[in-house]
Amino acid sequence: MQRARLRHSLLKLIAIASSLAALAALLDPDRVAGSMGMLLVGVNGYSQFFAIYVGVRLATAGLALLAARHGDQPLLGDITALFLLAQPAGRFIAAFAIGLPQGFLLVICGLELLGGLGLLALRPRPVGTRADELSHTKS
Repeated sequence: MQRARLRHSLLKLIAIASSLAALAALLDPDRVAGSMGMLLVGVNGYSQFFAIYVGVRLATAGLALLAARHGDQPLLGDITALFLLAQPAGRFIAAFAIGLPQGFLLVICGLELLGGLGLLALRPRPVGTRADELSHTKS
């Protein structure tokens, strides 16, 4: 039961953080892009930035809220974790060509890793597993 509450809380925290990140990107795209080492140029540059930093972040927030509301369906939380982990995975691939992210972006990468791995670590265990049996004997 404790795992379910922790996962629920983590999903809500991810939804809030993703929503706030999307809001910041929406309100001041040049500053947010600059803090990540990007320069937005032309309509296509802004469009691409908004697609990722507003659209995908809002989708992640919505998915996290949906997963929090339907805790009995762990797949929704797993998909949220994959959304979060895809970002540091992409940065890891880029690290081979150009190096690891620096500064603020490295902190964000660490938070994405912690959030995604935390969701997977708190995934509900299938009923009838040895770990499930042990947790019931301790109660």
